[in-house]
Amino acid sequence: MTVIDRLHGTLEQLSLTTIGDVLESRLEAAGKETPAYADFLEGLLSLEVVSRRDRNLQTRMRMAHFPYVKTLEQFDLAFQPNIDERQIRELQTLRFVHEAQNAIFLGPPGVGKTHLCVALAVEAIRAGFSAYFITTQDLVADLGRAARSGQLEKRLRVYLRPKVLVIDEMGYLPIDEMGATLLFQVVSARYERGSILLTSNKSYRDWGAIFGDQVLATAVLDRLLHHATTVNIRGESYRLRERKKAGLSTLPTVDSVLSEASRDASEGSRRRHNANTEEV
Repeated sequence: MTVIDRLHGTLEQLSLTTIGDVLESRLEAAGKETPAYADFLEGLLSLEVVSRRDRNLQTRMRMAHFPYVKTLEQFDLAFQPNIDERQIRELQTLRFVHEAQNAIFLGPPGVGKTHLCVALAVEAIRAGFSAYFITTQDLVADLGRAARSGQLEKRLRVYLRPKVLVIDEMGYLPIDEMGATLLFQVVSARYERGSILLTSNKSYRDWGAIFGDQVLATAVLDRLLHHATTVNIRGESYRLRERKKAGLSTLPTVDSVLSEASRDASEGSRRRHNANTEEV
């Protein structure tokens, strides 16, 4: 067995895979440049450190279960001029993560709430924190299954462990009594221990209807908002903007749909009347 073979064996035992991948090329370059031993060793170890950091980042990104990866640089603040940019830049410092505070993004669908939450969670992961993304409905459904199978305490740890928990789409669908209680448990257990990034298309005064229980909604809000930043977004949908860019018409409004349905119904009634008249 050659010295190179023995080196590869040792590197494999130490799990220094990146050094193993570049060993021959680095030895060849060192033979030509004759660097100091310390410099040569430092260069190899630095490669391994960078590679491990990148692999760790990729692993934490994968474990976060993001629906997509977006950054703050990709968010068009000019398209939503009513957003307080100072709020976003302050959140970008991640002080809220260090202090286990929350951030709640309120606004209609399509204005960028989820984008901002994902982007902030990505920033947290890059800074060495852990993050996890889930919709409200998936969260309560998952915990409901765990509760029915006697595994609630174990499953709760999945949502308590990450330093940043993103809960998306609060209020898009109502939550039953059990789901509301389970969500309260998550919020209560994370209170002053870990950060929550939450999106909702409902204002706080409407949360009683979401939970079907004003008292429980108040208890959830009390813990969420005690140490929190609220970002209100009122503007046009990004998705509608993209449709316009593509030369497509905007989506029909509710009023236009109802008007068209009414016209169709009237036309159908007129035709039936005419047909009956002709038969007579």
